[in-house]
Amino acid sequence: MNKPIYTEKTECQDCYKCVRECPVKAIRVVDGSAQVMPEACILCGRCTEVCPVGAKKIRDDLGEAMLLLKQKSQVYVSLAPTFRTEFIGLAEAKLIAAIKSLGFTGVSETALGAQEVSYSCAQLLHEGKNPLWISSACPSVVHLIEQYYPQLVPNITPVLSPLQAHAKMLKKVYSDDIGVVFIGPCVAKKNEALNDNVDVALTFTDLRRWFNISNIDLTTLDLNQSFSLSSAEEGGLYPIDGGMIDGVKFYNPPENTLFMSFSGIEEVVEAFDDLDVNSFDCPVFIETLACMGGCVNGPGVSKRGSTVQKRYKIKNLTPAAPETREAQGLEISACFHDREIKQYTHSKSEIAAALLKIGKKRKEEELNCGGCGYDTCQEFACALIEQKAEPAMCVSYLRKLAQNKASALIKAMPSGVVIVDENLKIIESNRRFIELIGGDARIVSEADPDLEGAFLERIIDFHELFAKAIKEGTEVEVQDIRRNGKIMRLTLFSIQKNHILGGILQDITEPVIQREQIIEKASEVMRKNLSTVQQIAFLLGENAADSEVLLSSIVKSFGKKD
Repeated sequence: MNKPIYTEKTECQDCYKCVRECPVKAIRVVDGSAQVMPEACILCGRCTEVCPVGAKKIRDDLGEAMLLLKQKSQVYVSLAPTFRTEFIGLAEAKLIAAIKSLGFTGVSETALGAQEVSYSCAQLLHEGKNPLWISSACPSVVHLIEQYYPQLVPNITPVLSPLQAHAKMLKKVYSDDIGVVFIGPCVAKKNEALNDNVDVALTFTDLRRWFNISNIDLTTLDLNQSFSLSSAEEGGLYPIDGGMIDGVKFYNPPENTLFMSFSGIEEVVEAFDDLDVNSFDCPVFIETLACMGGCVNGPGVSKRGSTVQKRYKIKNLTPAAPETREAQGLEISACFHDREIKQYTHSKSEIAAALLKIGKKRKEEELNCGGCGYDTCQEFACALIEQKAEPAMCVSYLRKLAQNKASALIKAMPSGVVIVDENLKIIESNRRFIELIGGDARIVSEADPDLEGAFLERIIDFHELFAKAIKEGTEVEVQDIRRNGKIMRLTLFSIQKNHILGGILQDITEPVIQREQIIEKASEVMRKNLSTVQQIAFLLGENAADSEVLLSSIVKSFGKKD
């Protein structure tokens, strides 16, 4: 089975945007295809959002959910509180009715589990065992800490996520045999479906697709529906930054507690870097959310952005909490583990060798352009060493390689070649061009063998043909020029219309050129008359191949002469 996030290889266009945007660089490029490294991925879903061709996919678990409905007599939905911004204008009762019409026994709010989490976190702050607690509510941030900040694992609140707490609550109330399907905005929740409490995790995008497949009309559904168990209150604030803090405060944590909230992996990483957990003289609670602005902008929503409007709706549509309420006292303790991704340290000589593979011999050649997806050439070199990247990812290297190949081809050509810009300034030429032109061209070539930067009008006396071709945007033009007792055949062709022009010069009075022309003419005659010869041979009962061999021998005989 595919991991929660994977690459459709046939669709990847090697743009490296996912490499550029991945906050932990959990991407390995193989044969030009950017593959997710599951052991390093934190399931933030960023790559699925930025991939311009949709090659990064979220695993489709809709079939698993449909199968679960057939296997279990009772299946409940744990609905994330982000439904309030996902299905704007749709009454809760209608949404519940629509989901139940798919075959579910009931729909309950994940936010009920969030309220139990808030209570447990408030108790931890009262116990004072840790000077600093980091919320465990966001599974993507938990992955980040376990894999990249293992020193902070002891500071993760040892509490189940709201989803797992809610699933445990549902099974306690109804039965251990019920099925539980989560529906929300989160990809990382798909990993939570690997435990005993949650069976399948779907996104809101999956749910909308399921509605379409089942031809459910959301406007004509029963309004006499309500959430199973009860409606959630302050737990419904969890999908916006600061929402969990509001929930924890409801359960009266110590008054001197310092609360902080960070959303978006980049902001969370900045908060964790060089964090000294023993530097605080009061209890500190950090709420962390992988998605910028909160779960309302998760990768599984149908529309990202509009964060102000989403925050407003969550604040205003979430029922107010009563002045007091006792928590259920559900056992929701959890353990987290160090799963550190090994960070390699490479020597200067290793990095230098890797940079040499992409033609960077000196420090000034390190452009740090970011085209490969890495911030610096040094980082890219490290990725090359770790076999996470390929030399072809370097744009400047590819450009140099193409230029070198083109230059080598030009130099190897038996004809004279010159390339000029719109000002008739020579970009490149070969030795044969200099030999054919002679005169000033030979003198200038002593300083620069390619005549690069020289003005064509100072080298040849028929430069006006080049000027005219550039001005008119000529695609291809062939002219014969008499010069110093020779006939020069000039072929002009546009490389970049009106800007860059190429010219090929041949001395057609040379025997080798004449022989090539005779060969070309004979080959042309052979091509044109072969069909006629075959028809005549067929009518006379002769073998057409004899005629073809005869003509071919004529061509070869000319080709052998000096």
